[in-house]
Amino acid sequence: MTEHRSPDAHFRTSLLEENDGPGANPTDNQTMGEIIAARFSRRGFLQGSLAATAIAATVSPLALILADDARANGGSAFTFDEVEAGVDDKHHVAAGYDADVLLRWGDPLFADSPEFDPTKQSAQAQERQFGYNNDYVGYIPLDGSAEHGLLVVNHEYTNPHLMFPGLVTIVEGEAAKQAPLSKEQVDIEMAAHGGTIVEIRKVSGKWQVVRDGKLNRRITSNTEMALSGPVAGHDRVKTSADATGTRVFGTVNNCAGGVTPWGTYVMAEENIHGYFSGELQEGHKEAANYKRLGIPEGAYEWAAHYDRFDIGKEPNEPNRFGWIVEVDVNDPTSVPRKRTAMGRFKHEGAESIVAKDGRVVFYLGDDERFDYVYKFVTAGKFNAEDRAANMDLLDDGTLYVAKFAEDGSIGWLPIVFGQGPLTAENGFASQADVLIETRRAADLLGATKMDRPEDVQPNAANGKVYLMLTNNSKRKAEQVDAANPRAENAFGHIIEIVEDGGDFTATKGKWEVLLKCGDPAVAEVGATFSTATTANGWFGMPDNCAIDAAGRLWVSTDGQGPKATGRTDGLWAVDTEGEARATSKLFFRVPIGAELCGPLFTPDDQTAFVAVQHPADGGEDWEAFGRPSYYEDLSTRWPDFKPDMPVRPSVVAITKQGGGKIAV
Repeated sequence: MTEHRSPDAHFRTSLLEENDGPGANPTDNQTMGEIIAARFSRRGFLQGSLAATAIAATVSPLALILADDARANGGSAFTFDEVEAGVDDKHHVAAGYDADVLLRWGDPLFADSPEFDPTKQSAQAQERQFGYNNDYVGYIPLDGSAEHGLLVVNHEYTNPHLMFPGLVTIVEGEAAKQAPLSKEQVDIEMAAHGGTIVEIRKVSGKWQVVRDGKLNRRITSNTEMALSGPVAGHDRVKTSADATGTRVFGTVNNCAGGVTPWGTYVMAEENIHGYFSGELQEGHKEAANYKRLGIPEGAYEWAAHYDRFDIGKEPNEPNRFGWIVEVDVNDPTSVPRKRTAMGRFKHEGAESIVAKDGRVVFYLGDDERFDYVYKFVTAGKFNAEDRAANMDLLDDGTLYVAKFAEDGSIGWLPIVFGQGPLTAENGFASQADVLIETRRAADLLGATKMDRPEDVQPNAANGKVYLMLTNNSKRKAEQVDAANPRAENAFGHIIEIVEDGGDFTATKGKWEVLLKCGDPAVAEVGATFSTATTANGWFGMPDNCAIDAAGRLWVSTDGQGPKATGRTDGLWAVDTEGEARATSKLFFRVPIGAELCGPLFTPDDQTAFVAVQHPADGGEDWEAFGRPSYYEDLSTRWPDFKPDMPVRPSVVAITKQGGGKIAV
């Protein structure tokens, strides 16, 4: 996901060239570009898919039918009329489908929640309303139903220039200026972060929020949480407010996430560096640790009002962020837990699958240029008959980091204290130290430097794993050659992985490039979509993805726009099997300024939930806007502006008119 920063001390906006951290990896580990170059200089691209296709979990009958049809007919596994790519201020969905806004920023979540009024905001109101910039979307069935369940949604970050009327001053002929945030406005921002758990129900074919749902809950930047696992109680996570090193307030920058097999909600803390300001004392022991994560950046103004975000005053506070957070949705009074065994970095997602032996495997991306791909394998096994027996599985297991080889093999390197270079000689005194500095541990192990690893999705239907690599505009020409996905890689690519023997716990496997993204009509871009992909079907900047119940791949994007691709972001259906492999079709697109997050399919494949994040942010590249967007003048820039227009971050429910499975 994008980390939004500003052109001056106050603004945070969606500048493409600043869409993640500083690229702080100092190692000379090989980049994925160098590896792909070496591999494909000896071998043609897409000369068949990977050899191993073992099925590692129960496969739905529909998945088998679709796969057989695709192989028999050489055609796509998707059936819908493609949307036309373009740029405007509206939602667009394939013909025959409805795209209904289910939730918007500020919508009431409880029976006693106030209605949203942008001119009368308060932290107290925001804590009872849907948060800002919705990202990950998950669905947890109630009583096994595909039409009644809990929607879980991450709220990644805030855009104060769009949230607060009058914050930005516009003077003709001068640069726009944003006023410093008041404590009250910072409190609203903090309440707008975190996540939402809300009961939803399908009634007469349309989804509705259940405002009096007994499990409804808001999680914010002030919610009390527990540190659990190897880091809990360590001196490096103790602060003046928590001498035990076990109690943390809040979670920030929750990007993608996951739902566990036992029905808990997993939130991934990503770009934590922007929340911290100040300076460490000279020679402080955390200096190198924080530099590796780009801390402090100071994009947020929270330190002006809360000392815990000033590293000069609370030097250990950043070590309490950058973790995976697990929430028991069945108990709205439960204390969320930061599961430290899963490592500390800029987490993008935590999608999981139950392996053949019953252990649970989580795939994790570290979303920054030149950083790494991880997986976590639980020590214990999933017990489908006893939910309580699974509730601490994430506190004990092995974290691995990926090393991709030129011959198409992948090795998963264990990040374990005492093994290899992870010893006292290199500054690690325990597994807690290794996990607090996961990035440095992975550096020493020689992991492969990747192009912004974002979502990583295991697919139970075909035994493969799909890795989204969004882009890397900072890769230099000397790091690649003619056969490599690109120097100044603006469009990203998708990697397909098969673990040895179809076993997701394996420490070895094979990898293949599924797609190099971008416009295939521009030769120098080097995109590799199939020839069946239309002018509307190609995309750049793959970010999130989803595997539907039929085992089909759907990809959402972040960073497209008038200058980058001539189209807004959206949701594409991507064939991965048969003659249609690498064919992509546009199913849904979002308004100017927005990225598409989620996506999420209900268990019956009859609804796709998508998150439309930061609509109206930026926009100066679109002629109809002509300049950046500010809350106060939305009505003048969009002449048909109405209060219910899609200019607030929202979750959209996509359903087939008349009912039925999507794209079948």
